[in-house]
Amino acid sequence: MAASCGRLLLKRCSVKGIQQSCLRTWHFGPRQQGGSRFYCINPGGNAAFHGSISRTVPSRRLLVSACLLGGTLGLYHTVRYWLKEQELWAEQRPANEHSGSDLQLTLYQYKTCPFCSKVRAFLDYHELPYEIVEVNPVMRKEIKFSTYRKVPILLADVGESLQLNDSSVIISAMKTYLISRNKDLKQIVQFYPEMKSVNEKGKEVIEYNNKYWVMLEEQDLMQVYHSKEAMTEEMKWRKWADNWLVHLISPNVYRTPREALASFDYIVHEGKFGTFEGFFAKYVGAAAMYIIGKQLKNRHHLQDDVRQDLYKAANDWVAVVGKKKEFLGGSQPNLADLAVYGVLRVMEGLEAFEDMMNNTKIKPWYQRVQKKIREQKEKNERKV
Repeated sequence: MAASCGRLLLKRCSVKGIQQSCLRTWHFGPRQQGGSRFYCINPGGNAAFHGSISRTVPSRRLLVSACLLGGTLGLYHTVRYWLKEQELWAEQRPANEHSGSDLQLTLYQYKTCPFCSKVRAFLDYHELPYEIVEVNPVMRKEIKFSTYRKVPILLADVGESLQLNDSSVIISAMKTYLISRNKDLKQIVQFYPEMKSVNEKGKEVIEYNNKYWVMLEEQDLMQVYHSKEAMTEEMKWRKWADNWLVHLISPNVYRTPREALASFDYIVHEGKFGTFEGFFAKYVGAAAMYIIGKQLKNRHHLQDDVRQDLYKAANDWVAVVGKKKEFLGGSQPNLADLAVYGVLRVMEGLEAFEDMMNNTKIKPWYQRVQKKIREQKEKNERKV
């Protein structure tokens, strides 16, 4: 490539033009016997080379050689500068410092749980390979190793087994790990300390500090979020997904006895139930959840027609995303996009989901996120 550029330059420049260009840059020093002292000055004002010549006009061969030498040196320094810039850029970029391929991840879940669905959406979108262990909702023997008895639980093998609890902690910690250049996952988990308390019913409750925070250094923060407002907005709507949107699911999928039965038929089909457990769960569970759905409606102060609350939540979300953006995160889904999608996804195949798609404006956004996650998941599967 360098040689072809040199040949093209020589074709387009006449020898006379080259002579005039070079002669204008010569600086003549004190006259010497038999010739003159010269310096070829580069644009920065430093001498590039010097020597003695006769007072006659330089030969054509000398001028061509000088130009070839100058062009070669210029090309060399240009390429060297470009490579240095690329190396510097690679050192400064925050993303992909940890690819996640150095982790062995195992997700303990219920497939139809909205919190587990959130974690799967995050892992799939970020191309993180993981194994799934479906937990029996009745016996939960698959997580007998853990004193924390809820799902999702993510085990990360980092030389030793590291357990991450709570869907939002899992997502925030793993996002921090993917971006952070200076901390390993064991250090990052310490940013999310466990707090135990007792609620009004006397039951122990476990909560986690900072669970919506992605722990970044200032230089990384601005490159990932572009502004602190964008980070704050993402956190706000992640909380909204956990504290409001998720509470609309059960009252809607168990709204009527027929819907409750259809929902449990889906749960039994997708979950890990034995034959007797499945039969019991389908009919007894459906009846129980129909009643519990009514209690949840009252607890969260929903309208008599709980569909209206679901429709409003869907349209509120679409309004926040706006008409000019594909996602809340802009051209790519951010953590709030993935959280909202993960919560809503558990209703797929049920009447409540179809009603939401047909009676709100959320469908285009939902399908865009679905497509992005599918593309990323397929890309990761091809790597494996």
